[in-house]
Amino acid sequence: MQWFFLSVAIVSEVVATSALKASNGFTQFWPSIVVVAGYAVAFFFLSLALRTLSVGIAYAIWSGAGIVLISLVAWLFLGQALDGPAILGLALIVAGVVILNVFSRSTVH
Repeated sequence: MQWFFLSVAIVSEVVATSALKASNGFTQFWPSIVVVAGYAVAFFFLSLALRTLSVGIAYAIWSGAGIVLISLVAWLFLGQALDGPAILGLALIVAGVVILNVFSRSTVH
């Protein structure tokens, strides 16, 4: 269940961060509600995942996956350009998360 909890935390954080721009400095009501609710859900589920995952590994996966996903959302829906170095950097983040999950004995499998 820890991987499900971590996945929900990641998706919730991406939704909240995506709405952050639309909140316009928390001056727009509904996007601001999405931001606050999304981050609340993200941290709640992250705390559930931390019952069995180590904090360093869980946070590395959470932040790494969140960076990649929010970059893709920004590229697909917000018109953010991703150049070669950005794509390389994102690929390195994905590689790091894969290495943690596949090769590290620090994670719970």
